[in-house]
Amino acid sequence: MDSEQLRAGLRDLSLDLRWSWNHGADELWARLDPDLWALTHNAWVILQTISRERLEACLADADFRARLENVLHIYAHYNTRPHWFDSLQAGITCVAYFSMEFMLSDALPIYSGGLGNVAGDQLKAAHDLGVPVCGVGLLYQQGYFRQRIDSDGHQEALYPYNDPTQLPISPLRDSNGEWLRISIYLTGIRLWLRTWEVRVGKARLFLLDSNDPANLPDYRGLTSELYGGGPETRLQQERILGIGGWRLLRALALRPEVCHLNEGHAAFAALERARQFMEESKQPFAVALAATRAGNLFTTHTPVEAGFDRFAPALMDRHTRRYAEQRLGIPFRELMALGRLNPDDDSEPFNMAYLAIRASGAVNGVSRLHGAVSRRLFQPLFPRWPQPEVPVGHVTNGVHVPTWDSEAADRVWTAAAGKDRWRGDLEEVSGALDSVPAAELWKMRSESRRQLIDYVRQYLARQLAGHGAAEADVEMARRIFDPDTLTIGFARRFAAYKRPNLLLRDPDRLLRLLTCQARPVQLVLAGKAHPQDGEGQEMIRQWIQFIRNTPAREHAVFLADYDMQMTENLVRGVDLWLNNPRRPFEASGTSGMKILVNGGLNFSELDGWWAEAFTPEVGWAIGDGQEHGADPAWDYRDAEQLYSTLEREIVPMFYRRDASGISPEWVERMRASMSRLTPQFSANRVVREYTATHYVARAKAASDRAANSGAAAAGLVSWRAAIEQHWPRLRFGLLDIATNAGQHVFTAQVYLDELDAGAVRVELYADSKDGGAPHILEMQRGDPLVGAANAYHYSASVPAARPAADFTPRIVPDHRLAEVPLECSRILWYR
Repeated sequence: MDSEQLRAGLRDLSLDLRWSWNHGADELWARLDPDLWALTHNAWVILQTISRERLEACLADADFRARLENVLHIYAHYNTRPHWFDSLQAGITCVAYFSMEFMLSDALPIYSGGLGNVAGDQLKAAHDLGVPVCGVGLLYQQGYFRQRIDSDGHQEALYPYNDPTQLPISPLRDSNGEWLRISIYLTGIRLWLRTWEVRVGKARLFLLDSNDPANLPDYRGLTSELYGGGPETRLQQERILGIGGWRLLRALALRPEVCHLNEGHAAFAALERARQFMEESKQPFAVALAATRAGNLFTTHTPVEAGFDRFAPALMDRHTRRYAEQRLGIPFRELMALGRLNPDDDSEPFNMAYLAIRASGAVNGVSRLHGAVSRRLFQPLFPRWPQPEVPVGHVTNGVHVPTWDSEAADRVWTAAAGKDRWRGDLEEVSGALDSVPAAELWKMRSESRRQLIDYVRQYLARQLAGHGAAEADVEMARRIFDPDTLTIGFARRFAAYKRPNLLLRDPDRLLRLLTCQARPVQLVLAGKAHPQDGEGQEMIRQWIQFIRNTPAREHAVFLADYDMQMTENLVRGVDLWLNNPRRPFEASGTSGMKILVNGGLNFSELDGWWAEAFTPEVGWAIGDGQEHGADPAWDYRDAEQLYSTLEREIVPMFYRRDASGISPEWVERMRASMSRLTPQFSANRVVREYTATHYVARAKAASDRAANSGAAAAGLVSWRAAIEQHWPRLRFGLLDIATNAGQHVFTAQVYLDELDAGAVRVELYADSKDGGAPHILEMQRGDPLVGAANAYHYSASVPAARPAADFTPRIVPDHRLAEVPLECSRILWYR
């Protein structure tokens, strides 16, 4: 390659966020500017900052050129090689993934926490697997706040400006080379949205922002802050994301078969998808929604009803009436009904989660437990349906393993399972660590812990120096911690339900644990509290005071401004990850998943992902697996269990060594946790599961309904109208039950009014037994009832192993294309 090609190649590398987890080019960026790379890990900033002379000098160096050419060759080879998705021959060209935040790298700070973590890791895994996913989000001028801790331990919120020229993003251009701008209307005024592209290997993320000079001053800042401002700003942001985001995809000539809504924030995208189908097919909104919703997937992350975005009717009127009436062609009241439990209650706020459910073909929670919690939350939308049949499944979250593994862990896994282990079906990973010597795993863990201690020392010293601390305190920070001491990590958002101060409930007992000379423990804490959450901020202050004013200051640290780069260092180095929320308020949680690949062990509440991951061989559990709300007595009990398990089991096990200085029991737990849980809770498994379970099915369902300008969808709308018209007059007659030869035989009389018998299904139902699935059996239609119009006998037989009284006939809607009860929630029970 000549110098011009190498410059272009270097620029392409710097704009491809593969460098955030593929470290093949790290030496190149460190050669260009070692100090800036160490501080920012932002390749694009380095390329924008270094002098022309420095760049030319590096490009003239034979070793640098050879390394650069090698990285470019590897990237090009990977882009063209076969991928896992190719073998499916699924016929999907694009899955549009809408999310308010994406955590891809600290170089692009447009995330807050878990929701962005999930979105970013799934986008990376889509690249690894070749699944054609494109993300759609917002470019925030300030993003989420940065944290500073003052001299008294109080949190201060800072909002540095995200300079687009320093972010690894590129303006999107149209065919004429002009900057592609999208417009939507807000309260009668056109809002212009600038558009950007982020490259994540084969995947792409498209971003919109309102900071366009053509906009009114108060509109330019609409995309200024993630989760900032009041309800009006939030509603406008969500309209920009959903409506503007879908229009952007169409402007790019992308026609996604599947639209994945990552939380209800993005639900307006489903409306805009329906509107564009209306334009193409000339069908009314009801038919367009029926056609397109089949291709939409809604993932809910919220474990409490209060977590759903709700907007007051007056606010919705001001911002969406014109869109409903002029663009969707429906009365405003009909739009509001999509987001209400009771469509006739004009005072009820508009619920974005309800809209997402009514505009999607499938709904899922983010862990097995969260699926059950969500079925309970959404039960009111499906009255009289048994809770297990509320149409919410689950796909448990996972993390993008290559993003979070340490250098030492990567070497161990590569030797055992190959370099491409996270890019396929994970068959090579199963059992890969079984033959790895215990000494090698212990060495891996020790090396990663030492690297974390180095990071803590450097970070804390820099943090203290920046706040004007005494030189003695800065010097102490440079020597803090022992690389051979059991190291516990606790880092997350500080909120009451997460109970970040549970470990601080008995400060003296904690102090004894930390300062024990024979078996010391060291603790690394980090986390932010929302700027409006005074209780969470007070919890941070209490930790700061405990550390500063007791001997704990040599054994515990609180690192301010918890971000992705800090997370990477923590999850790679800690021996034990602590998590103690109140069940069931951790929908999934991903922080504990990140330590798995690195041999860290979890000590966590039986909530979220840990409720399905935990066995005694892989870690430790807090709680009894039940819900107790905010009962102080249970907080006390959990705190006691926390202390006693650390004192009697965890700490002694870590320090119980053999003749070679290894803890055999600890290593075997490491091995079991790494082998069993790392693949299971990887984003690789998540994206493959979404693809096989949802994306392929959603794409086919949408295609079937959209064919012939939505003819099948129109038939579906007619079917539902007939159901609504005749349902109030459907009824059961007599029910006869006979028991013979070990069988219960049920015969029911069913009166269908004028409804076609093929529009319903008569079933025999019994609740689940011993925690299994409900028993549901279709009853067969028999002879018409004598002298009655459109009435029939329906019969079914079941083994007499259960009492006949356990079984009840019911009538439910039935259509070959319909998702029942998601799209039609009528149900009639015998009694």
